[in-house]
Amino acid sequence: MEKGAALVIDQVSKSYGTQKALDAVHFEVPRGKVFGLLGPNGAGKTTLLRMLNGITSMDTGSISFFGESLSRGHLHRIGYLPEERGLYKTMRVGEQALYFAQLRGMKKDDARTKLKHWFEKLEVDGWWNKEVSEVSKGMAQKIQFILSILHAPDLLILDEPLSGFDPINAQLVRSTIKEMSDQGDTSIILSTHDMGSVEEMCDEVALLHHGKLVLNGPVQALRDNARDGRIQVAFRGTVMQFTIAVGASAELLEVVTDSPRPGEHTAMLRLSPETDSSQWIHWISGEVQMTSCREWQPSMRDVFMQAVDETSNPAA
Repeated sequence: MEKGAALVIDQVSKSYGTQKALDAVHFEVPRGKVFGLLGPNGAGKTTLLRMLNGITSMDTGSISFFGESLSRGHLHRIGYLPEERGLYKTMRVGEQALYFAQLRGMKKDDARTKLKHWFEKLEVDGWWNKEVSEVSKGMAQKIQFILSILHAPDLLILDEPLSGFDPINAQLVRSTIKEMSDQGDTSIILSTHDMGSVEEMCDEVALLHHGKLVLNGPVQALRDNARDGRIQVAFRGTVMQFTIAVGASAELLEVVTDSPRPGEHTAMLRLSPETDSSQWIHWISGEVQMTSCREWQPSMRDVFMQAVDETSNPAA
């Protein structure tokens, strides 16, 4: 695998009138990996994706594409599945697929062979001679996904690729993305609100909020950093007894009293950076009747919500 980044987004800014869509955004997309581009609605993700596809220009900054300044000449090396789906309703599926493949620079015979392979793999075979108007929404989405990967792009951009799929087809597409990542020949940008997919597929992520980069790094490292000294404890006895026992040794963040086990409660606490967690757990076990205690492992949804909240409420 060639070293270096697939993309370097370097201090990119874009404004629409007084609205700043991107504000000096800087991050790198590694080669041969799945990179999650995350953020709430209006964060600037769509603007950036349109820049990568030559639809929108930047005001300032630069984008490097495999070591070269990104230009329209690179578009044939990019695959793009936009969130807004669209196929010509009156064209036949096979005819339309061949048309789009040739727009990507593929020869007709080569495109036909590869389309047959992908149609079988993603269970679209049998629809070749059907009009698009006869195809279900999920089937049309699979066809568009195939068209985005057919020419074996160096960079694949997927914008909410699982939206609208039933669980079986979502897993089929998810597995295909994972296979492509494992082969290491295609660098993949996954823009999604589905944090489960991020945890399952992404190696690294960037989180945008109000046009600014607020988080960037490997998924597991971001989850580890978000622990912030928090631990989850299950205990028996009253909440008052537990609160008195903990005292000033830890910050009590939350207590849940509706445990399915009678008399048991759960609590979330935060230990200070100076506290040895193993020693603290040993100590508190002698003070209250503990039934379980573990370091809190935040999900990517937790990481996402925490980062957005801290950015929106910096003084909180």
